[in-house]
Amino acid sequence: MTIASLIDSPSELTDAASSKTAIVLMTRIRLARNLSGTAFPGWAKPAQREEVLRICREAVAATSPMKRSLNITVGELSDLEKQILVERHLISRELSGAKGGAGVVISKDQAFSVMVNEEDHLRIQVLRSGFQLKKAWNAITELDSALEDHLDYAFTPTLGYLTACPTNLGTAMRASAMMHLPALVISNQMEKVVRAVNQLGMVVRGLFGEGSDASGSIFQISNQTTLGESEGEIIKRLHTVLQSIIEHELNAREKLLEADAGKLFDKVGRAFGILQNSHLLSSGEAMNLLSLIRLGIDLAVFPDASRSVIDRLFIEAQPGHLQHAQKGEFDPAQRDLLRAARLRSEFANFAPPNFSFSTNGKN
Repeated sequence: MTIASLIDSPSELTDAASSKTAIVLMTRIRLARNLSGTAFPGWAKPAQREEVLRICREAVAATSPMKRSLNITVGELSDLEKQILVERHLISRELSGAKGGAGVVISKDQAFSVMVNEEDHLRIQVLRSGFQLKKAWNAITELDSALEDHLDYAFTPTLGYLTACPTNLGTAMRASAMMHLPALVISNQMEKVVRAVNQLGMVVRGLFGEGSDASGSIFQISNQTTLGESEGEIIKRLHTVLQSIIEHELNAREKLLEADAGKLFDKVGRAFGILQNSHLLSSGEAMNLLSLIRLGIDLAVFPDASRSVIDRLFIEAQPGHLQHAQKGEFDPAQRDLLRAARLRSEFANFAPPNFSFSTNGKN
């Protein structure tokens, strides 16, 4: 499989048929693993990194979920291709900046991704659209076990899986959900939610992880503790926290409708008008406008089937995807023009808003 064919193939995040849930856009589980008796990537010499890369790429490609996968080094990727993979959450920003001895193996359906020589020798991840923690855990456990049959992981009975960063010791697992929380943002409740989540041992990040903004009112909520709990306990606790956040978001939507439905619908209507008619749109502004349309879908202002279109545009309005679609590299001002044109085209045939009725949304 080539990088070009992978980018042009349907994925968990860009497939129009994959989006079925209102608040949880995506579930992700990531495992950090290192090879026993081998220097961590940050300490390894170039020859050691290359040897780890060779061993790990071969082992990953031999597993059942990764047959016919994209198996490529970072050096073989252009800057634009790396940006697209970051935007699809298939590689990290850190891996995209790796200088040598690093690579990635991505399954044909883009549900699995294994980074080699990022912070750890292996960063194994699975993506699932919607709220599917259990399915994601079952899938990644199967892949991890298959790899362990061929690789000797660094592990001790007291510390669990050994990792480059001490905060990942133990299970070395990060389970997360990408959530769309516009009502909590509009009602200025996100700061309170973040504090409460932090007190429960979870962490809240933006769309692209640590240090990124929450564009489009999209947040990633994940476990912070990896040592002292089993994977099952962590997932169960995260599931409870996510359910609570869903309830808070639904309550916030109901209160906004009760307090001033006209003001809320005005935001949605204005967003629709701008997307149909604007000629300049930055990435951040486009995300926020699309967020309001998605909220409108959850409130039955637009047809439910339109949700998958918005979820696709969340990805395709990003700089890398926009440039790939236009077959070139453009400066930010040019991208703003192209983005607006693309969204005008998409919304020219979009179902018009119907403000005669609304619902509280679904989880």
